[in-house]
Amino acid sequence: MDLYKTDPEFMERFAHFAFDEVVQEAGQQLPEETRYMAILATLLGCQGLAEFQEVLPRALDAGVSAVSVKEIVYQAVDYLGIGRVYPFLGAVNQVLESRGVSLPLEGQATTTMENRLEKGVETQVAIFGEGMQEAWKAGHINRWLAANCFGDYYTRRGLTLAQREMITLCFLAAQGGCEPQLTAHAKGNMNLGNDKAFLIRVVSQCLPYIGYPRSLNAIRCIEEAAGKE
Repeated sequence: MDLYKTDPEFMERFAHFAFDEVVQEAGQQLPEETRYMAILATLLGCQGLAEFQEVLPRALDAGVSAVSVKEIVYQAVDYLGIGRVYPFLGAVNQVLESRGVSLPLEGQATTTMENRLEKGVETQVAIFGEGMQEAWKAGHINRWLAANCFGDYYTRRGLTLAQREMITLCFLAAQGGCEPQLTAHAKGNMNLGNDKAFLIRVVSQCLPYIGYPRSLNAIRCIEEAAGKE
C-alpha cells in the first residue's frame, strides 16, 4: 500500500511530523537505537502490526540487534498476553529470516525452573526496592508475577534492566487503561536511572504511533511518579 500515491496530502503532513518534526525536536531527541526500541515496544502495545512490520527493518538498520528485537517481543507477553503478541513473533521471524538470520537465536535465559522465583524477587527488589522482598507471598498472581514476569523474562540477557523497564513503560502507555501500573513502572524506571526527562523523551518519540490521549496520560503518570521521589 503506497499512501504517498493514494493519500499524498495526508502523507505530506504525517511524514513531516513523525519523521522530521518529532525526531528533530530540540530537547526531545533520543539515540536512534533507543528510539526504535521504544517505537517497536509501543507498536506492540497498541497492536500496530502493519506499522511494526514497516518499522522493524529500519530498526535493524539503525543498530537494534536481532536478539534485542526478540527480547522486546518476548517480554511483551507479560504485559499484553500471548493472544496479542503471537502475530508479532511471526512477523519478526519472517523479517529476520528474509535477512539471512538463522533461527532460533542463541538462548538468553539465565534462570532455571528451580531458581526463577528467587531470581525474579531479586530483580523486583532491584527495580522497586526492598518492599518487594515479600510481595510474592500475597497470592498466586503475585507469585506468578515474580517467577514468570521477572524471573523468566527480566533476568534474560539481550537487554539491560533499564532497557526492559523502558519498554515496559511503552507497552503500558500504548495499550492504555493501565495507569496505576504505568505510574509504578515510571517510578521503577527512575530507580534505574531512566529519569523524568528521559521518559518524557521516550513518550514524545512514540506519540505519532499512539496519538495524543495516551501520550498525555503517560506524561501525567511520569509526573506523578516523579513527585514521589
